[in-house]
Amino acid sequence: MNSRQRRGVILLLLSVICALGAFAGVLSVINDVKSKVGPEVTAYRLKANVAPYTVLTTAQFEKIEMPERWLSANAVTDLREIEGKIAVTTLREGSLLQSDMIVDQPALQPGQQEVAIMIDAATGVAGKITPGSTVNVYATFAGGREGDPAQSKIIVTSARVIDVGRLTSLEPDQDDRGRRATDAVPITFALSTIDAQRITYAESFADRVRLALVAPGSDTTVPEADRTYELAKDK
Repeated sequence: MNSRQRRGVILLLLSVICALGAFAGVLSVINDVKSKVGPEVTAYRLKANVAPYTVLTTAQFEKIEMPERWLSANAVTDLREIEGKIAVTTLREGSLLQSDMIVDQPALQPGQQEVAIMIDAATGVAGKITPGSTVNVYATFAGGREGDPAQSKIIVTSARVIDVGRLTSLEPDQDDRGRRATDAVPITFALSTIDAQRITYAESFADRVRLALVAPGSDTTVPEADRTYELAKDK
């Protein structure tokens, strides 16, 4: 091997050593950054602005990962924390969700009152109605006089459920001994005075009271002409 070849081998070895040194330096920097940043955790960021007192849903947030050390102590890391909560102020798009931004949804709004009625488990929306649900309340009535048609009426629209009790077995009244015992669930609503009167009247005098679960964000407006149904008038 001549001197020129020896110099080439030496330069090649030096290049390899320098490359290994640079690679080791990069790894050292990466490890140093990781040690300073620490482990990553889940956080949630707002997709769009949310107005004050708006009921919060999971669809309003996007999941992100970020270093735990950069997250504030009151950051929300589990979206189950927003169940039954509302925004306490305007929440800005891109902001990280924090526990001091949200509060429990008040059970009653000004002018409302709590009203609880027993709903037949067979005619309710079994297992799907929970606190915070919005329902329309239907009632069926027999004709007032012989020959009068039976009617189905929408008694209340957009009734907000604030509590669902335990399944209870109800024995028939003395006047209804021919009927079987039924399973019913006490459901508490937040209602205006007139809606509270409607729903208690239906519980007392209707043949059946049914709840129709309304999808979040749906338009629950029902024209007055469409609130009463008779089979003979169905076209």
